[in-house]
Amino acid sequence: MRKIRMGMVGGGQGAFIGAIHRIAAQLDNQIELVCGAFSSDPDNAVASGKALYLEESRCYRSYQEMLKQEALLGDDKRMDMVVIVTPNFLHFPIAKMALEQGFHVMSDKPATVDLAEALALKDIIEQTGLLYGLTHTYTGYPMVKEAKARIKQGQLGKIKKVVVEYPQGWLANKNDENSKQAAWRLDPKKSGISCCMGDIGVHAANLAEYVTGLSITELCADLSTNVAGRLLDDDGTVLLRFNSGAQGTLQASQVSIGEENSLKLRVYGETASIEWSQLEPNTVLMKFADKPSQLIRAGVGEMDKITQANMRTPAGHPEGYLEAFANIYTQFSYQIRDRLFVDINASDANNSDLNTHDKAAINDVPGIESAIRGMAFIENVVAASQSEIKWHPFSLKPQKITLLNELDKG
Repeated sequence: MRKIRMGMVGGGQGAFIGAIHRIAAQLDNQIELVCGAFSSDPDNAVASGKALYLEESRCYRSYQEMLKQEALLGDDKRMDMVVIVTPNFLHFPIAKMALEQGFHVMSDKPATVDLAEALALKDIIEQTGLLYGLTHTYTGYPMVKEAKARIKQGQLGKIKKVVVEYPQGWLANKNDENSKQAAWRLDPKKSGISCCMGDIGVHAANLAEYVTGLSITELCADLSTNVAGRLLDDDGTVLLRFNSGAQGTLQASQVSIGEENSLKLRVYGETASIEWSQLEPNTVLMKFADKPSQLIRAGVGEMDKITQANMRTPAGHPEGYLEAFANIYTQFSYQIRDRLFVDINASDANNSDLNTHDKAAINDVPGIESAIRGMAFIENVVAASQSEIKWHPFSLKPQKITLLNELDKG
């Protein structure tokens, strides 16, 4: 028994999300960072690794060097998994090489720069038989899992309406573009065909499908760019139809001044509705037509077993964004551990810390199917917004997309 060894690509000095991933991955003491190629700048990559107190020999100057060198190490030292926290255009080549070199992969979302790459990635995963996880962070919140469980149990009756929104305000003005985080997200060569929908709209769509258990089958979209000179969307509204007959709306914006990361989901059924907000992540609100509303708080009363497997603290001790991230990493680490060392459902007393994480809990990690649906959502929404046709079937085939600057020329 040992910790799962992790290598990281991207997330060096000056990067925001890399530190979040490292903290989350190591929160539950199941994973340790052993190596990395933390920047496209070789000198910064090495300096970033040294700043994290890694062995100098394992502070690599490129991801190619890292993957090749780590594959040569013995079983007692080399990493088990690769974490990808780079701009979108690098996700696929890094994941492809990592899998081909024999390493499990955890990637930031969206999984790739386009749907064609996501479909190709699925083939590689199936060929190698290795694990792939995607950090759709919001699925990691315990009370998101509780909302999902209650809907699955039929406590809302048949779902009629789904409303999900994700407003931010950090790109509202031209001068907001003067940051590393904004620059690559607004560059189609690095982020792909969408900024707002690719960055946060895909999170909203994933949350809606995850919690309800439904699949989007049709959509109507209206995307816009609110700052002169931008090539990609920064705001949008999408009408949704689901495979059950339910209807929905999805709003995502990066120009809603004053908004933080105000992700909120409301699901309306025949007999009750349920609401969850990231700004109050330890609370689920259920409403009824014929009795008082019910406030469900994390850690209070009986919870679903998957909810329980993703909580660490007693009631009244809030768990938030870092912990949601950590839940995805910890459950993924148990998937790896299950392959390497033990059957997690075994009754061995020495593995008692693992026994609380049954198969249902560790398999509740976003994977390649979520990755494909996410990329399909982005492409379908952009294509639908460019079309004069109102409703479009949700397709898992790559769409023909024209960038905004090409539309202006034509």
